[in-house]
Amino acid sequence: MIRIFERSGFELKKETYELLWQFHRQVHEKSDELDLTRIKNFESMVVKHYVDCAYVPRLIQLPSPLLDIGSGAGFPGIPIKILAPQVYVILSEGRKKRAIFLEEVCEVLGLDEIDVYPHKIPGRFERPIGGVITRALETIPKTLDRVASLLPVEGKAIFMKGPHCGEEIEEAGKSWRRLFQLEEDISYSIPDTPHKRHLVVFRKKKSALTPGADISSKSEVAEKGKGRSGFSMFGRVKEIVSPNNPIFKKFLKALKTRGIRKQGLALLSGARQVREVLEEFKETCAGIVYADPETIPDVSDLGEIPCYRLHPDLFRQLDLHETGQAILAVKVPRFQKWRDEEWPPGCTLFVPFQDPRNVGAVIRSAAAFGVPRIVLLKEAAHPYHHASLRAAGSAVWRTAILEGPSINELNVTGVPMVTLSPRGKDLGLYRFPQSFCLVPGLEGPGLPEGLKNAEGLSIPMSRGVESLNAAMATGIALYAWKAQKTR
Repeated sequence: MIRIFERSGFELKKETYELLWQFHRQVHEKSDELDLTRIKNFESMVVKHYVDCAYVPRLIQLPSPLLDIGSGAGFPGIPIKILAPQVYVILSEGRKKRAIFLEEVCEVLGLDEIDVYPHKIPGRFERPIGGVITRALETIPKTLDRVASLLPVEGKAIFMKGPHCGEEIEEAGKSWRRLFQLEEDISYSIPDTPHKRHLVVFRKKKSALTPGADISSKSEVAEKGKGRSGFSMFGRVKEIVSPNNPIFKKFLKALKTRGIRKQGLALLSGARQVREVLEEFKETCAGIVYADPETIPDVSDLGEIPCYRLHPDLFRQLDLHETGQAILAVKVPRFQKWRDEEWPPGCTLFVPFQDPRNVGAVIRSAAAFGVPRIVLLKEAAHPYHHASLRAAGSAVWRTAILEGPSINELNVTGVPMVTLSPRGKDLGLYRFPQSFCLVPGLEGPGLPEGLKNAEGLSIPMSRGVESLNAAMATGIALYAWKAQKTR
C-alpha cells in the first residue's frame, strides 16, 4: 500500500498509512458478507478506493462539516477523514448492516469528529453542513436536486466522477443555473495507471429563485440545524446503530445496579419525569437518548446536553418501561455517609427496601412531605435504578440522600427512633418529636429483633387485610407527621 501511494505522488506519515491499512483490513474482512466492494484485486482496491479518495483534499479545500452521501463501505468519507482530520465528516448510509459496519470501523480506527447517519438523504436530515460529497451515486443533476434544500448559501456539492461526465456537468449547469454555479472542474490522472478522473464542484449561489428552497442568511442556517426544541443538532447528536457501540454498551450497563455504581450513570424514563429534570436539574443530565426526534421534550433551553439517536432496535433494549419517549441519561452523585451526630429538625427517614420501585415511591413521598434527608440502608435497592427513578422522578434530586449501615446494625442514639410495626401504637394518636428518625421494616420480614423494642407505630386497617405495601405504609406515616406539624 505504501509503495502504491508513493508511486502516486503521496508522502504520508506512518500513522496515516497505519490507519489506511486498518481500514483496508476491515473492508477486506467484511466485503463478501456485506457486498462492500466488487473489486477483489489488492492493487486495484488501493488505487480506485484509497488513492483516488486521497486526491480530493489535495486538489480542493474541503468544507466542514462534509456529508458523504451513500457512503457504502466508507468511500470517500473515511479516507478523506484520515487524510484531512480537521474536516468533520458525516457518513450517510441507509442500509442498516453497512451503517453498523461504518460505525464499528470509526470506533476501531479511533476517529474523532466523524458520525454515521443511518438514513437516506434527504429524509429528515436537519444538521447544518458546509458541503456534500458523492462518489458513483447518481448523475450530478439528480444529486443537486437531492441536496438543494440541505446546503447553505456558499455550500458546496462535490462530485468524484470518471472521464465522461461532460454531459452531466452541462445539464446541471443549465437546469440549476439559478441555484448553483460550477466552481471547479478538475481533470486528473492517477500516475502509472490508466485511470482518468474528474473532480467537479458546484457552489450554491447567494441569491436563488428556483428550483429548491434557499437559505439566505447565517441566522437561517442556524435555524435549519435546530430541532423542535430549538437546540442546535450539529456537533452534539451521535447516531448509534451498532449493538457493539461503546456508548450503547454503557447505556445498557446503566440499567443494572453494578453498572450504575461503576459508571456513575443512570437512565430515567417517562415523558413527564424527563421534562421535569431537564427544566429544573439540567446540570445533572448527561445525555438525551431517543429513536424519534419528535419524542424529545419541547424544553426552552437544553444547553449543551449531548443527544444520542439510536436505531429503534437498540432503543427498545433501553426502553424497558415501553414509554416510546426519549430517555434521559443522568449523572449519579456520590452519597455521603450517615453519622449519628447532627440531626436536622423533622424526620430522618431510613429506607431498607429491596424493591427499587418501593425505593422510588418512598423517595417521592419523602420529598412531597418535606423530609430533609433519607438514609439508604445497605439492604436498599439503588435509588438511581431505572425502576426507582421511574417511580421517584425528579424527587430524587429534591431531598438529601445518605448511605447508612445494614438495618441489622442500625443504632441510633441522637434522636428518638420510630418504627412501623403491625403491633405498634395507633399512628393517628401519636405525637411526633421535633426531631426523630423513622424506620420501616423490610418487605416481608419486617423489622429485625434488635429494633422491635423501639417506639412502634401501626396503621389501623379493616379486618382481612394483613398489611400494606411497605412504601405505601411509609407514605401514610409521613403524611400523618406532616399533617401534625402544620396544625
